[in-house]
This record gives sequence, C-alpha cells and structure tokens, in this order.
Amino acid sequence: MILSKTYKPKNIEGKIYKLWEKSGFFKANPRSKKKPFSIIMPPPNANGALHIGHAVFVTLEDIMIRYQRMKGREVLWLPGTDHAGIMTQVVYEKKLAKQGKTRFDLGREEFYKQTYKFSMKNKKKVENQLRRLGASCDWSRSKFTLDPKISEAVFYTFKKMYEDGLIFQGKRIINWCPRCQTALSDLEVDYQERKDSLFYIKYGPLTLATVRPETKFGDTAIAVHPDDKRYKKYINKEIKVKTVLGEVKMKVISDKSIDPKFGTGVVKITPAHDPNDFEISKRHKLEIRQVIGFDGKLNEKAGKYSGMKVLEAREKIVKELGEMGLIEKTDSNYKHNVAVCGRCKTTIEPLISEQWFIKAKKLAAPAIKAVRNKKIEFIPKYFKKNYYHWMENIRDWCISRQIWWGHRIPVWYCQCGEKIVAIEKPKFCPKCKSPKLRQDTDTLDTWFSSGQWPFTVFGWPKKTEDFKYFYPTTILETGWDILFFWVARMIMLGIYSTQKIPFRYVYLHGLVRDKEHQKMSKSKGNVIDPLGVIDLYGADALRMALVFGTSPGRDVIISEDKIVSQRKFTNKIWNASRFVLTNKPSQINADLPAQISKKFVAGKLINADKNLTKADKKILKALDKTVKLVTKNLDDFQFHEAAQNSYHFFWHEFCDYYIEESKKQLQVPDIKHPRSKASLLRGRQTLNILLYVLLTSLKLLHPFMPFITEEIYQKLPLENKRKCLMVEPWPSARSAR
Repeated sequence: MILSKTYKPKNIEGKIYKLWEKSGFFKANPRSKKKPFSIIMPPPNANGALHIGHAVFVTLEDIMIRYQRMKGREVLWLPGTDHAGIMTQVVYEKKLAKQGKTRFDLGREEFYKQTYKFSMKNKKKVENQLRRLGASCDWSRSKFTLDPKISEAVFYTFKKMYEDGLIFQGKRIINWCPRCQTALSDLEVDYQERKDSLFYIKYGPLTLATVRPETKFGDTAIAVHPDDKRYKKYINKEIKVKTVLGEVKMKVISDKSIDPKFGTGVVKITPAHDPNDFEISKRHKLEIRQVIGFDGKLNEKAGKYSGMKVLEAREKIVKELGEMGLIEKTDSNYKHNVAVCGRCKTTIEPLISEQWFIKAKKLAAPAIKAVRNKKIEFIPKYFKKNYYHWMENIRDWCISRQIWWGHRIPVWYCQCGEKIVAIEKPKFCPKCKSPKLRQDTDTLDTWFSSGQWPFTVFGWPKKTEDFKYFYPTTILETGWDILFFWVARMIMLGIYSTQKIPFRYVYLHGLVRDKEHQKMSKSKGNVIDPLGVIDLYGADALRMALVFGTSPGRDVIISEDKIVSQRKFTNKIWNASRFVLTNKPSQINADLPAQISKKFVAGKLINADKNLTKADKKILKALDKTVKLVTKNLDDFQFHEAAQNSYHFFWHEFCDYYIEESKKQLQVPDIKHPRSKASLLRGRQTLNILLYVLLTSLKLLHPFMPFITEEIYQKLPLENKRKCLMVEPWPSARSAR
C-alpha cells in the first residue's frame, strides 16, 4: 500500500479519528485484570471555543494516555465540561445585552434554561474541538458539572459538611464586585499595581495617611502600635476630629498589627470596608458602620455625598478637606496593589455581607499531611512550597455567589424560622409542617463543585465499579496557575469525602507565551488559535510544537515558526515512510517477504543474522538506545525530552544516516553486473531493517503525533497486524530481550 506523494493532514485526521472511535479502544473496562491508569480531564468551560492553553493540557494528557495504553495498562481518560458559574453567566448576559435584554427580563428560571441550552450547544463544540486535537478519551463517560447525578453528589457533600460543622452561614467581610454583583473568594481576586494619591489628613491632633478618604464616614476608631512612643499619650483616649460632615469624637486604640512605618504610624479603622480593620474591630469590639452599598455607591451615612460613586465622592471630599485646611500633604505617586475582580477587572469593594463559608483550616490539615507524607507527589517538586504556604495560611472559603447560573445552595427557609439543608426540596417544614418553603437565592462557587470532580464523575457517593477500580486516579495534569483554585481544593474535598487521596501525582504545566515570552492576549495581537493552526498545519505539528522544549512547570513558548518547523518534521516522516514502502528493486522482488513475520518484529531474526552491515548495526544500536531513553523520559514525565529524543533519532539517525546508507545497499545492478545471492539477501535484510526501524519509530512518536503515525501504520505490510497503532505494544530494546 503506497502513501500519497504529499502529506495533507486535512485529508487524514478526520478519517483516522473516526477509525479510533469505531475501534472502541477509547473505552475503559472497570472489570479488567490489568493495572488501571486513569486521568480526569480538567473540564473546559462550556461557554466558548478552546484556546491554546487547552491544547497544552490535551497534548500532555493524551501523551500519557497513549503511552500507558501501549504499555498494557487499562487506561481511562474521562472527559467533561464545566458550567463555569459566573464566567458563563457573564458571557450569556452579554449575549442578551446585544438583544437589548437583561437576565431580569427573563426571570431566574427562564434565564437558567436558556443558559443551559447555550452551554449544551457549546459543550458539543468543545468535544468536537477536543477530537480535532486527537484526544483519545472515553466519550461514553463524558460528564458535565451540572449533570443531575453530579449535582446530587455536590448537594450531598454540602449537607454532610453542614452537619459536620464545616459549612456555616455568617456575616463576614467579603470581596464584592459591584459590576458582577457577587461575592468572590480570595482566589478570584487579582491585584493590579496602581499609582494613587496618598492623602495625609488631620484627625484632631494626629495626622494619618490614607488612599480612601471616602470611607472616613465609616471610621469607628483611630489606631497606633502599642510600642510607638510618639503616640503613647493618646492611647485609650477620645479625640475630637473635624470632618466634612461636622465634628465627631473618636477613640484612639493600640493594636500590634499596625505598621509604625506606614505613613505617620497612625491609621483610621473602618471595619466595614477593610479586612484588616474588620479583624481589629473584632478584637476591640468596635462599632461596624457601612458607608458603601452593594451598588458601589456611598449610602445615606455619607450625608450630602450619598448616591455618589466611590471615585466621584473621593474627588469632592478631598477638595472640601483641602478647603477646610485638613489635608497636610499629598503623595501623588504612591504605588500600591489594588484588588480587582478576576473576571471583569472592576475594583473590589470589601463589604460586610451574610454569606456561606467553609472552615477551610480543618480541611487543609489532612491535605497538607498527604503531600508531606508523599502520598501525593508534585511534578515539578518545587511547587510543594507554594502549596504548603497557601494551605498553612488558608482562610475561611466563601462559597456563596449572588448569581443565577450554577448549583443553587440546597437550603430552604420556613416562615417559622426553621432552616432546612437537604439534597432535594423538602415537601414541608419538619418543625411546623408548613409546605411554604423558600430556597436560598445564592449559588455555590463553581470551584466547590469542580473540587469534587475526581470522585463525582465515578458515581460517588455510590461505590460504583468505576469508583472502585479507577479511584483514586493516577495523575492530575493542569496549569500551575490553578494550583490553589482547583488542585488544593480537590485534595481537601477528596480526602474529606472519600477518605482517600484523589490522585497519586500532580503534573503542573506553565503558562503559554509567545516567542518574546509575552503572555498571550487579544490586545497584544499575539493570540494563537489552536483550531486555526490545525487547519493550516495539522494537529500533530501543533502538539509536537507545544511539548518540544517545554519542561514541567515552565512556560510553554509557542510561535508559528515553531509550528512550521514541526510541520516540516511531519513531511520528513511521510517522505521517509514513502521511501520504505515504495523501494522494491525489481531484481529482488521475488525474494522480498510480503510481510514482516511476528518472529522478526520481536527482533530475533536480526539477532540471528550474522550478515549485518556496519550501517545496520549502527542504526539498530541507536534505535535500542533511543527506545530505552524515550521510555525512561516518559516514565519520568519528561515529555519534552521524550519528544526531542524521538525527533532526533528519526531525523538524524534514521533519515540522514541509515536511509542514505540503505540506498547504496539497495542499488539495482545493471545487466552486466547481476546481483549475487548474498547481495539479494542483504537487500532483503536492508528492507526488513528499514521497515522494522520505521515501525518502532512510529510507536515512539505515536503519543506525540498520533494522526500521521496511525495513517502510516495502516499502510505497513505487517503480519498479525493490530487494528490500530495505538494498541500496538510499546517497543523494548532488543538488548533487553
């Protein structure tokens, strides 16, 4: 069977993927006697197309799955998609805005239905995009984070944690996004360095520095460090303070959290609008006075400034304070980090609100222990330090969101005051028997459900066949940027819910950057669309470019030049394969075996043959070395080295050296110089070695470049041929046999 003259990915990739799906080799068997190897896919958001970061995880995970499948393990790569909470709601609200509508025009129930339909449509698109990347996952087990059984498991966990005292409702200072109109966890907040004015304002006999004079209406104390000699005489005394709304009395307190070196060493305490001040207020039992509303505007406590947005009020208050002679000086170049919403980049307002929280410290302790005891190992290892630092300083996790899309908090309230936590809506109040129950309007943080992904996908809390066989999973592969968002929470919730670790290894890849090492963004115009790349160069070139030169945890540097280079490599593979499959000198045709026997593929025929040429011996030795090296690289999760070693052998050892030498050994003599029997045998041996080295090379390259290797394999004249290359046994060095 002859290969076409040129390699055209578009002509083969769809056809090959259909062959794989039809073969049934993606499906895992929980009753297998083999050792399992399982990965749960980090679920892409079902609200848009895949980006280049998704292509990275698909490539890395597919490499692992294809390698372990060829090694004889019972592999499961379980795919899925994420409802993505607030992110999807924002996307769909923008879609509605183009129609001149808001979610409030639809109402909660209709908005949810439409968003669900939108997500399901995108889910199918995402799954087809994953197929185009070559993902060899078990589609029969595909999950969505809002699937009924997943939701039931999420509510089961909520109920159990509530009953165990780990989930509670309370008033705390939270990160509030005035634009998204919801609370955010600490991890959903980004920080931007800004240059703002630092105002030195007179507070009676004291002067303090602040960037937020608009919150002064919520001040309930002034604080200094207890050891600051400058202010000893003021501690525990009341002072008179002039404000834009008149004179007030304010107590001076001492607290060790105050930094004497910041500004003048004096700070105003505004408990309702600063997390540190909130903690100070609890220690000193201070009044809490909220002056900024959830709409991001000053409220009635701000008097004539009521109804103004924060920046507008700040400008006017500063002007009036200046006119009153209360501003001592201004530092206009003060640099500081400002908290912003991770989604829309709106400045966060710390506000007091009643929310649902998880006592994260109690969950963190066993999760830290699991990593310290090496039950879970990080690749690369240095990320353990980041993990420990965050987990040891973890705060209560706010899990309620003021949005409509997602898992609605499974709590119902009765008019009699009873609070009912249940997996399904109760028919009546257990206390007063009233059927009039009102469900909590908030929605669970999407990371609460995603944190349960490794076990809910297997049917937990039921002990299903899949759960018993595939859980804990073997490895979790994801980007280091969601180590705390997702990985740490999966470890905490996994150990709590199942009493087992959720995975044995955590492999973390880096961020995708361009050739100038710049982060990719639409504004910079350096974004690479993976599907556009596949259209131009094929999936194999993209996959190889993503893994080539990228070690674990390091940034993935990608450029069109790098992809083009790997596209040239696919041409090299194709042309070398054409040479092997089409080179049949006429004078030795009769002696050519139509197929390589099973005995030969095992390497025994080569070992027994004493007529190997110097070139034969050299290529076989180099192949043995490469097989050992690539196998070790893959076992050690050094995928970049495995790719580079496979590439180097094929291009430089096989193509540049042995194929050129084989041309001499296969030369067709003229009529005056017919070939001897020994020459004919050597020609046959050369063709056998070419085919043997090609087959072994295809196996080594298959995890990285599955489409082209499978297409060529389908054309190889092999005895006892498998249906697909992906289920061929992984090669072993002849010297090890």
